[in-house]
Amino acid sequence: MRLPRILLPAVLVATFSACSEPDLVVRVSLDQVFSEELMRDFEQSSGLKVRVQYDIEQSKTVGHVRAIIEEAGRPRTDVFWNNEIAQTIRLAELGLLEPYDSPSAAEIPELFRDPERRWTGFAARARVLIVNTDLVPAGEDPKGTMDLFDPRWAGKCGIARPLTGTTLTHATGLYEVMGEDWAREFFKRVVTSNQSGSVNLPESNGQSMTLVKNGALAWAWTDTDDFNVARLQGAPVRRVYPDQEAGPGVLMKDGAPLGTLLIPNSVMILKDAPHPENARRFVDWVLTREIEARLAASRSAQIPVREDVPRPAHVGRIGDFRAMNVKYSDIGATIGARSSELGETFIR
Repeated sequence: MRLPRILLPAVLVATFSACSEPDLVVRVSLDQVFSEELMRDFEQSSGLKVRVQYDIEQSKTVGHVRAIIEEAGRPRTDVFWNNEIAQTIRLAELGLLEPYDSPSAAEIPELFRDPERRWTGFAARARVLIVNTDLVPAGEDPKGTMDLFDPRWAGKCGIARPLTGTTLTHATGLYEVMGEDWAREFFKRVVTSNQSGSVNLPESNGQSMTLVKNGALAWAWTDTDDFNVARLQGAPVRRVYPDQEAGPGVLMKDGAPLGTLLIPNSVMILKDAPHPENARRFVDWVLTREIEARLAASRSAQIPVREDVPRPAHVGRIGDFRAMNVKYSDIGATIGARSSELGETFIR
């Protein structure tokens, strides 16, 4: 039986695993379509046999984190390349990461580096609104978080269920910045609005993007990488950084607009990794300016955290927009509890 092409990478990984002991095992939650070429390049340039464990859109980072926790007594993974930050901090707090101060990270801002060097952030995404320009005239864009409940968007807007990936990180950030009582009422209102048909709840950011791209929704929350995929496909879409200026639909905190959540990739070595030296080689490689520049120029349009890293004109710069004032450590410390609570809220 001939296997569909989309399944071949996973099958090849499984076959390779059965036939040869790897020199390095890496878990990657950055979408396979963005990361696979880079992983092949590292394998070729390093001469190492690398086993790569990608994920699927539905489980995303959460699936990797569960596996790492389950393997803690006998680790089988060396490095985790995570495309967000909160679950990374959770792993650090659980004592499952090995400190490593990579020389490649010397000029990465401290905001994106763990003080104990258990993880390092790079190549960020922003949580944005993707808007269908055929359905939303110029000048009439949604402006922020609270537009989900504006009657003019009833049945035409959406946000992925906040159970995995960056949507869970975003939701946890709202708990930390706006407070538990506010966040609980907000997400209960999202569920009630979904039940009434006013707010769509796609299963993922990718599905949110697709619904907007195809005109099934006027706008939805997604990440800048998903937006860029739609842009490259020639879809009638534009990007809106949410909660930037006071006005209708904008979420305010202490008299100021909340701002846009910025989420970096992060890379870390697992405690008691089977191949520690090769793990350090990989971390040094992935944190180079070259890789951050390649991620910026790729379809994922990642935002470099180092100001001097080259990027295409369509890739934003940190400082182009008002960023949400949130501590990644606070998000990471509570994301496990928020995940359980949100699961009870959204799965009934």
